[in-house]
Amino acid sequence: MIPLLRLWILGLSLALLAGCSALGGLFERTEDTAVPPTPLQPLATGYRVRVRWSRDVGAGAEARYLRLVPAVDGGRVFAADRKGRVRAYAAADGKPVWAVDLHRPVTGAVGVGEGLVLVGTAEGAVIALDWRDGKVVWQARTTGEVLAPPQAAGGLVVVQSADGNLVGFDAATGERKWIFDRSVPPLSLRGTSVPLLLQDAVFTGLANGKVVALEAARGFPVWTAILATPRGRTELARMVDVDAPVRFAGGLLYAVAYHGRLAALEPATGQVRWERPLSSWAGLDVDAERVYVTDEDSAVWAFDRTNGASRWRQAALLHRRLTAPVVVDDYLLVGDFEGYVHVLSRRDGRLLARLRLDDQGILAPPVAVEDQAIVYGRGGRLARIEILAP
Repeated sequence: MIPLLRLWILGLSLALLAGCSALGGLFERTEDTAVPPTPLQPLATGYRVRVRWSRDVGAGAEARYLRLVPAVDGGRVFAADRKGRVRAYAAADGKPVWAVDLHRPVTGAVGVGEGLVLVGTAEGAVIALDWRDGKVVWQARTTGEVLAPPQAAGGLVVVQSADGNLVGFDAATGERKWIFDRSVPPLSLRGTSVPLLLQDAVFTGLANGKVVALEAARGFPVWTAILATPRGRTELARMVDVDAPVRFAGGLLYAVAYHGRLAALEPATGQVRWERPLSSWAGLDVDAERVYVTDEDSAVWAFDRTNGASRWRQAALLHRRLTAPVVVDDYLLVGDFEGYVHVLSRRDGRLLARLRLDDQGILAPPVAVEDQAIVYGRGGRLARIEILAP
């Protein structure tokens, strides 16, 4: 989800008076943004991005603001479009493995785990497909629209819905095991965090600016950490959210909030190991030494993983609505609103290469596959790419 920068002269006031619950359909046209995107400058580094294979999944996000993230598992790539087409391809060469048409409005995809391929719909349905052939294993209902990929591990499927609730299902049967009920503030960003299932716990961000840890078995809260506190005179200024997925690396959790902070947290207690003021809706990635974050203005940052010290900041792509950065080999990859994939150096943030893959834009972050990446564009183009050094 992204912060509201559209100039709603009358519509914004009416929406606030009506108590709207989420900001959707955002950033659909460049001319609607308050700050113009930074023009791209020529690069002469000798680095190149090459497409290994490319496939057309279908309608993609169908001109909606949906981060339909592809998933990679067991040598296969899984992707879904807004119309309910779910596809499986061989990761190596893009050869089709199976295809299913659900004829349902998919809004949260794709999750993979426990032998299942998982998608969520606008009506609050969770659909589990067999990883092998795409046949429907079970269907269940959650409490609201699903805007993030369902997650599965340890015999459990966890889904976070747009109304703020988390629901745990039995991975084998789809039977509901528990529900964690949390309301959404009157005004929030459109989207939800992606639950992180780790051993016997579930970690996720909430629309009230908090990160919560739950018991995986029963859904009981263990701890809550505050990453953002509402401040300001207007509803927009006071809006906070943890929309980006929580990451785990080196024994710590890493999370970032919109209008809040970047923090490293102890998984057992939620205690803050370190924190830095930073506002982000896009998200972060982590490697052995650093935490990489795309902030709300599309600057890309690198912080020391052990103490949060800033290492570098790349501001050449400001206001281009970048995805979260993704670590791929020695590089960072981000997508932007015009459909470009940008390659940055992990060492110093230098821009090395770019390639335009989908003229309707890229909303979902790339997915690393060994030293290459899978990228899924808003228009439905799915591609495997590699970075070629000079």
